[in-house]
Amino acid sequence: MAFEPDKRQFSAAMPDQSDSTDPDGPLDIHRKDVRTGDVGQTFDSGEGRIFPCESCGSDLEFNIGEQAMKCPYCGHVKQIERRPDEELREQDFHAMLERIRQWRDKAQTKKLETDTDAAAAESVHRELRCDSCGGNVEFYGTLTSTHCPYCGSPIQLEKAHKSAEHRIPVDGVLPFQIDRDHARQNLAQWVRSRWFAPGRFHQSGADGKFNGVYLSYFTFDSMTSTAYHGQRGEYYYVTVGTGKNRRTERRTRWYPANGSFQKFFDDVLVLANTGLRRDFMLELEPWPLLKVVPFDQQMLAGLMARTYDIELDDCFAEGKQRIDTAIQAEVRQRIGGDTQVVNAVNSRYDAITYKHLLLPVWLLAYKFNDRTFQVFINAATGEVQGERPYSVWKICFAVLLAIALATGIYAATQERSQPNSHTSPVPPIELPAEQPE
Repeated sequence: MAFEPDKRQFSAAMPDQSDSTDPDGPLDIHRKDVRTGDVGQTFDSGEGRIFPCESCGSDLEFNIGEQAMKCPYCGHVKQIERRPDEELREQDFHAMLERIRQWRDKAQTKKLETDTDAAAAESVHRELRCDSCGGNVEFYGTLTSTHCPYCGSPIQLEKAHKSAEHRIPVDGVLPFQIDRDHARQNLAQWVRSRWFAPGRFHQSGADGKFNGVYLSYFTFDSMTSTAYHGQRGEYYYVTVGTGKNRRTERRTRWYPANGSFQKFFDDVLVLANTGLRRDFMLELEPWPLLKVVPFDQQMLAGLMARTYDIELDDCFAEGKQRIDTAIQAEVRQRIGGDTQVVNAVNSRYDAITYKHLLLPVWLLAYKFNDRTFQVFINAATGEVQGERPYSVWKICFAVLLAIALATGIYAATQERSQPNSHTSPVPPIELPAEQPE
């Protein structure tokens, strides 16, 4: 079935390049036949991908409620088909590091042979031609999915996620589970729960534009083998001194402790993007990783996506710190006793694997009193974290109220412990004199 999009929706946004000799309009936006099994249309040497609607020709977007591709104009729904043998696989960590080393050596050799400035510019600035309207779409840094600034059509850099030469491909994606309306409801509840926020903030809320974005994460698995030695301390108590100086003191008996154990760590999650408040991103956890599916470009349609900024080995270094912290806690637990001294811990990391995942987040930037604040919403669980304004007056009032309450409690306690000076003493009762018999 042949079709072509309604050019009227693009006419206001396209540059004026009229050419009456071209039956398809000023730019070649005529589309070929599309079959149900096609996952999308590749253009500009395979660098970008869109997903045309088979009914009206507009661009399909990933619909969160349907968990399928849906046309925002005619409502046509296309299910995302997955192969029965398709599964999410762990990747060999050391093998990928060797490939990265080879890529870097190759890139360094190429850099010496080409113009350095041109190579640097190409790495941070890429430009594609929109297949819907013919406009040029620019991609900066690690942005790999956005909207055409001329017609609003979703457009992606396919090779940014699927390159086998210079970037680590994506293994899996956690589809958006929380839609925009649900995210706004969670945000409104979050605003109301900010106790020390200004009253005007509670009334106006965090007003801004929601942007759905997939962020890059690496997960790491490893079997660890640990040997340790230290000392276990057990408390005992003795009585010392005499008379008024008699008291009980706590002392410690120390015993040597050593051992070894194995512990498997599964899906240690590390954010691979920069420019975000990592403390807030950590608070968005946990992520329902059981819902992660093998990567499919269709799930990115109509949303933004970022490839990784932090290299694989650097992400593992952060993940290793978390593993080491957990191992230290395990060592102390195994030493036991009332207190522990850890003299040495030696761990070996075997069978290290990784997965490159895209996890969904709703981002919102809003202004309050001429200052910009950021809010992050886990688009799989609805958890809200972010920056908020504070009311100085509310904080001062709360501090003064706490001081007043503490003063009142202290005064009441002191009054109960002191005799009441305003109470007259009760006179003794006089018994009548006993008469002699």
